[in-house]
Amino acid sequence: MDIKLLAKNAKKASIAFSGISTQKKNDALMKIAETLYLNKDRIIKANAEDIERSTAENLPMPLIKRLRFDEDKINGVIDGIKSLIGLEDPVGKTLLSTELDQGLELSRVSCPIGLIGIIFESRPDALVQISTLCLKSGNAVMLKGGREALLTNRCLYETIASATQEAGLPDNWINLLENRDEVSEMLKLDDYVDLIIPRGSNEFVRYIMDNSRIPVLGHADGICHCYIDKGADIQKAINIAVDSKTQYVAVCNALETLLVHKDIAVDVLPSLKDALIKKNVEIRGCEETRKIVDCIPATEEDWKTEYLDYILSIKVVESIDEAIEHINTYGSGHTDTIVSKDKESIEKFLEYVDSGDVFANCSTRFSDGFKYGFGAEVGISTNKIHARGPVGLEGLVTYKYKLIGDGHIVADYAENRKKFTHRHLG
Repeated sequence: MDIKLLAKNAKKASIAFSGISTQKKNDALMKIAETLYLNKDRIIKANAEDIERSTAENLPMPLIKRLRFDEDKINGVIDGIKSLIGLEDPVGKTLLSTELDQGLELSRVSCPIGLIGIIFESRPDALVQISTLCLKSGNAVMLKGGREALLTNRCLYETIASATQEAGLPDNWINLLENRDEVSEMLKLDDYVDLIIPRGSNEFVRYIMDNSRIPVLGHADGICHCYIDKGADIQKAINIAVDSKTQYVAVCNALETLLVHKDIAVDVLPSLKDALIKKNVEIRGCEETRKIVDCIPATEEDWKTEYLDYILSIKVVESIDEAIEHINTYGSGHTDTIVSKDKESIEKFLEYVDSGDVFANCSTRFSDGFKYGFGAEVGISTNKIHARGPVGLEGLVTYKYKLIGDGHIVADYAENRKKFTHRHLG
C-alpha cells in the first residue's frame, strides 16, 4: 500500500469534508448505525476468529477481554452513534466576534482539524467510536488497530466505509492501516497528517512522540488514584474503591493505587480487603498497610505501575498533603478521586491534584467521553494544551480567524488616519 498516496487522498477528502452540512453528517451516522446492525452476525464471526487466534497465541487475558466485540458491544456502539447524532455540531460555531473598526469585523470560528491519524489498542469498539466522532467533527481519519483485532477491524471499516459512501460522503475520508510499517510511514507524513492520537502503552506513546514531527495528543499511562480521607463514610469509600478497581480492570481509568489517611486506615482496610478478595483482587501494601491487613509488600515500582489487572497497591498516608504529593509524583495525570465528608479537603484535592480528571466521592470509572455526554471519545488526553481529559467532539476541532472588511488597509491605522474601536460584538 502506498501510504503517502493514501494520506494525500485522505487530506483532499478532509478539505471536502469540512464544509458538509450537519444534516448530511447526521444522516451518514444513522446509516452507519443501521448498517452495523444489519452486519452484526458477520462482525461477531470475525471477532470470534480474532479471539480464537489471539487465545492460541497466548496473548494476555486483559487484552483478550478488550478484544471481545459481541452483540452487547455492537448495541452499545449503535447507542453511542445515536447519542452522537443528537449532539450539537462542533463545526462552524462563532467563538468570538469583534469589531476592529467600522465595517471591519473579526470572528473566531470553529473548524475541523483536518486529517487525523489514530493508533489504538485491541478494542474494536474504539474503531467505531473514533471514526464516528471524526465524521461528526468533519475530520478525515487514518486508523490503525492492534494486530489481534485484524479481522474485526477490517469488517467494521468495510461496513462504515460502505455506509458513508452510500450516504454521499467523500471517498477516502476513512482509511485503515493494517501493519506496523504503515504506521512508521504515516509518522513521516507531516505534510498531510495534522494530528496523531495514540492509544496504548507508555512505551508505545513515547515512541510515537519521539518519531514524528506531527503533533501528538494522548496519554501514556492510566495510573489512577483514590484517596480515602479521615472521617470519610466507610461504606461509600469501599464501594467507590471496589468499583474503581474492578468494574472493568483492563481500562485506563481503573484504580491502580489506593491512598488511605492513617486516622481511618484501621477502620476501612479490613472491610475493604474482604470486599476486594471477593473480586479476586491481589493487594500490595506499604509497611503501615501490612500492620493492619495481611498482604504482599508493595515496592517503589508498584506506585509507578498501571496493572490493568486484578492488583491494587495501597499506601497509608499521614495527611491529605502527602496524598496529593504522592499523586502528583507517581500519577499519570489521568483520573484521581477523593472520598471525604470535609468540604475543605475536597476543594483542596480538586484544586491541587494535577490531573485531567479530578473527582470527589465517585468512582474513577466515570472519566469517559460517553459518560460525560460527549457521545464517545477518541481517547483520554493528559496534555495541557488544546484538549485535556476525555477527548470528544470539542477536542477534534480547532478554529480559524475570519476577517471581513470593505477596502480597509493597515496604512490608515499606522499613519493615524483611522483608529481601532475593538468593540466586542458577542
